[in-house]
Amino acid sequence: MAELLRTHPLEGWSAAFERLPDTVRITVEPYVAMVDVRLGPVPAEASTALGVDLPTAPNTWVPAGTGRAVWLGPDEWLVSSTTETPEELEARVRAAVLPLGGSAADVSAQRIGLRLTGARVRDVLAKGCSIDLHPRVFGRGRSAQTALGQAGVVLLALSDAGDNHGVLVRSSFAGYLAEWLLDAALEFTPTPTR
Repeated sequence: MAELLRTHPLEGWSAAFERLPDTVRITVEPYVAMVDVRLGPVPAEASTALGVDLPTAPNTWVPAGTGRAVWLGPDEWLVSSTTETPEELEARVRAAVLPLGGSAADVSAQRIGLRLTGARVRDVLAKGCSIDLHPRVFGRGRSAQTALGQAGVVLLALSDAGDNHGVLVRSSFAGYLAEWLLDAALEFTPTPTR
């Protein structure tokens, strides 16, 4: 049986992203395994079984092995891994939370990731996002489910300086968001001289 090749929905935007200046860098992140976890109050044994303390503070994320655990709600988290297949991650997480009354569902194909870096990244994001992105408020370890342009995203602060953010967007909105980001970054892109 032939294996299907995965094509990234933003494959065609890589060249346009590469033309951006260093003050606004946009990088398409490779696919990662993601599992949506539902679990009531987090018992101590969940952390041991999962190998990570799920964040219980609203709008935060923590490193989880080679991925992240992102707080999505009082009883919901997004757990990712860059080294496990979606099936492996789902099976591992399900085995950990099922005995505790929780559930785990593979949502790997639901979202794709972008990395935005550079000194003007906050300015670009502020054009379409109404949350306060100042590093004192939105520093490393913070997250938010918000709108960017008109696309729903999960925004992750990856540095305390405010110059490194991760954006998780639904695959079906990836093209729209890529176009929006390129347009929002246009004023920071130098015009070629003749």
